Amino acid sequence: MSMRFSRDCDACDGDGSCEYCSVEFHLAARATDSGQTLEVTAMDLRSTDPKCYIITLTLLLITSLFHGVHPYTLSLSAYDLLSFPFSFKGGILIVKLRCGQELRLRAIARKGIGKDHAKWSPAATVTFMYEPDICINEELMETLTLEEKQSWVESSPTKVFDIDPVTQQVTIVDLEAYTYDDEVIKKAEAMGKPGLVEINAKEDSFVFTVETTGAITAYELIMNAITILRQKLDAIRLQDDDGDLAELDAHLVGG
Repeated sequence: MSMRFSRDCDACDGDGSCEYCSVEFHLAARATDSGQTLEVTAMDLRSTDPKCYIITLTLLLITSLFHGVHPYTLSLSAYDLLSFPFSFKGGILIVKLRCGQELRLRAIARKGIGKDHAKWSPAATVTFMYEPDICINEELMETLTLEEKQSWVESSPTKVFDIDPVTQQVTIVDLEAYTYDDEVIKKAEAMGKPGLVEINAKEDSFVFTVETTGAITAYELIMNAITILRQKLDAIRLQDDDGDLAELDAHLVGG
């Protein structure tokens, strides 16, 4: 059975203190060596549930290679993982203890969402952009010299255009790289060639880019988000079927 969210758990009234929506960890550490400090890390936490354990970067890399998943499909490359300090690969540092010092604690892990706190958000960067519709005036473009074409292509901050080495025609190499900066339009006007290119946004097509923190893949994030959205829409539809939203709808229509 997958772990539940505390707010959705019916086994403990949502207080997050049962085996279905929480995992309890214990830590007991004592420094006995007078010659050096003891680093207490997340790896020293012991779970009461044998199915739950701490994941480190090194373990993540080994697991990905064991299952045939290329490490570059993760949020960090193999080089990045191995270049971290050993103490971090062995677990996130909690505290350093001197000889004679001792630490005992009890921790409870719960699931959460980014709406409650950013620490639970698996999304690092999400961008939305309408797909650009770029139309080059070929007749006007042919009036430019090769040097002028090159200057116009280089005016774009991102590599959207390039020159075909055979035909010497300007081509679009990366449509999604365009950022609606209008630099190529301004360059064309400065060259005395207004209308050299026409760029419009396709309102029925867009580019949606998602980058995760590595907790889950971007595909899992999108599919989970769609599933949750469907559940919310189904809940609204069922409430509407029961007539619970009829009064609200009448109120909204009436202003």
